[in-house]
Amino acid sequence: MRLILASSSPYRRELLQRLALPFEAIAPDLDESPLPGESPTALALRLAQQKAEHVLARHPDALVIGSDQVADFQGTAVGKPHGFEAARAQLRRFSGQTVLFHTVLCVAHGERRLVEEVSTECRFLPLTDAQIHHYLQAEQPYDVAGSAKIERMGVALMESVRSDDPTALIGLPLIALCRLLRQCGIDPLQPRPQP
Repeated sequence: MRLILASSSPYRRELLQRLALPFEAIAPDLDESPLPGESPTALALRLAQQKAEHVLARHPDALVIGSDQVADFQGTAVGKPHGFEAARAQLRRFSGQTVLFHTVLCVAHGERRLVEEVSTECRFLPLTDAQIHHYLQAEQPYDVAGSAKIERMGVALMESVRSDDPTALIGLPLIALCRLLRQCGIDPLQPRPQP
């Protein structure tokens, strides 16, 4: 079965490669703006489903993986900062606070839709402006929700991280994905015929 990751994210591609399954990545090219009054969880759910649906419409024979992550600070969605000043403002707000990251998967094939959400609770250290500035200069995390690249130096921003799936915070919860793929007949632990 043809497997497509509906994403342009290099982080999600790198994560999916860990499963050693042949796949291709296709960008869904969607407007990811929140709708008025949309909660962070609802936004992540809608975008994950739309990404999968958009690519499946163009490739109806494939099994398509859509994923989206939204940072949730005190009930408000926090997006990608896209620059230094916005990232600094995000990290100043997060200093000493807890931020939830909602990561939603949608696996779509034919008429079947499987959806699962994984939440990650991140408690940020109390951060000084000098620490924030050093981190932003070193990492330039302007393309990730909440400005925190946990897989790199962003781990130093954290007091604690709690999740049932360690890859969820990077953007593609692989434990949950394996569970959904098995329901569709794809088992990453099952040997595949060699070409």
